[in-house]
Amino acid sequence: MTSKHAERPNTVPWPPILLVTSLLIGFALDARVPLGWPAGMWGDLTGGLGLFLIVIAIIIDIGAMRTMFTARTTILPHRGSDRLVTGGIFRFSRNPIYVANALLLIGIGLFVGNLWLLAMAVINAIATQKLAIEREEAHLEARFGKTYRDYKKKVNRWL
Repeated sequence: MTSKHAERPNTVPWPPILLVTSLLIGFALDARVPLGWPAGMWGDLTGGLGLFLIVIAIIIDIGAMRTMFTARTTILPHRGSDRLVTGGIFRFSRNPIYVANALLLIGIGLFVGNLWLLAMAVINAIATQKLAIEREEAHLEARFGKTYRDYKKKVNRWL
């Protein structure tokens, strides 16, 4: 698997496609089969928590993109990496943008009261793992070898 991904991890930018698809499916399902949502104070609390998670997701995304930009490597998930980024937010997660995507889906779901988006966050994370992360890891290992393997030992994939 390693040699197959040496040049680049994917030919399709799966993560943004999966994120948008998850949002569209979540909203479509909610329009067809609404699951209900707590009213009153509990609805307000979950909405506030959702807004908080959306802000955190945006902060994580911006931090990760800035770190990658500063390192002069691509943020596009279907392009080959020029440098291994291990600083900034990447000290805490090997995939902070994908963590942010999951938090964004959960946050939007809580903010607008759509339980389907919470389910889609789980499905999105699993699909991202299979279609992007595993291939990106093979790519990074092929490109950076022992340096990447050492980084993997220190920093978790998601959190």
